[in-house]
Amino acid sequence: PAARSPQPIDRDHRMSRKPASAPAHRQPLGTTLILTTLAMIAFAANSVLCRAALDGPDIDAASFTALRLASGALMLWLLLRGKAGAQRLAAAGDWLSAGYLYLYAITFSLAYLQLATGSGALILFGCVQLSMIGVSLLRGERPGGIEWAGLLLAGAGLVYLLWPGLAAPPVGGALLMAVAGIAWGLYSLRGRGAADPLPSTAGNFLRAAPLGLGTLLIAGLLDLTGSDAGLHASASGIALALASGALTSGLGYAIWYAALRGLGATSAASVQLSVPVIAALGGVLFVGESVSLRLLLASLLILGGIALVLLGRERQSRH
Repeated sequence: PAARSPQPIDRDHRMSRKPASAPAHRQPLGTTLILTTLAMIAFAANSVLCRAALDGPDIDAASFTALRLASGALMLWLLLRGKAGAQRLAAAGDWLSAGYLYLYAITFSLAYLQLATGSGALILFGCVQLSMIGVSLLRGERPGGIEWAGLLLAGAGLVYLLWPGLAAPPVGGALLMAVAGIAWGLYSLRGRGAADPLPSTAGNFLRAAPLGLGTLLIAGLLDLTGSDAGLHASASGIALALASGALTSGLGYAIWYAALRGLGATSAASVQLSVPVIAALGGVLFVGESVSLRLLLASLLILGGIALVLLGRERQSRH
């Protein structure tokens, strides 16, 4: 979810690549493992928290988005306060990246008015990865045979997941989540490889927060919430939105950036294959959802295809 911005699957999520000039001394393997596990859980929890909040009468999508962006900005600002990076916060980030961040956040929330947790996370993650790969193709990168096979497999998985039928997710929600995934992919590409990602992410959140508040105002004035209750927020809905913004977004990104110090580029991308799986499990445990056979098969196709792309890229980088 900015410099070297994470890509949710949250992943939140989820995503970032570690610069080629990685530091010579990496952090201990155990530390990297713990940080990576926490980050993946945080990214998956974004889907669970959003779905739990919007599945009932607790809060509307516009209010959830506004609170998420504002609390994420506040958490990132607090994390930077007193550090050297905080001095550059005013100049960090940019409005185009903030626009992508906002577009991701609002379409993510609107999509979860209709989608189950696992299918939403899978569509998001698949579109993030496929959009980033698509941009690489447009820039002249030529995949090898393994990568082409992976792209075709992942694309077939998305088609199978969305093919009309009783178990297919709603088309409107799926399209909204696809837009969220593309927006997050473009956001991540703009921030990939920057030397100091946390201030940039904080700067983008600070810029996106007023956009979220503006949407809240417009939704209230024009009654665009898509809910019979209009703008509304209970104490539990507010708590879920604040947790999504401050903990699983703001703090989750900070943990991910710390984990990246011990991960190579392929490893950083590969571990995010776990996010849709964790999100689906969270939906079962905390939202009372079930996992369909279609979701399981689509997950195997999409995640397996992306894994093949990553494997192909790693092989190419060695030659």
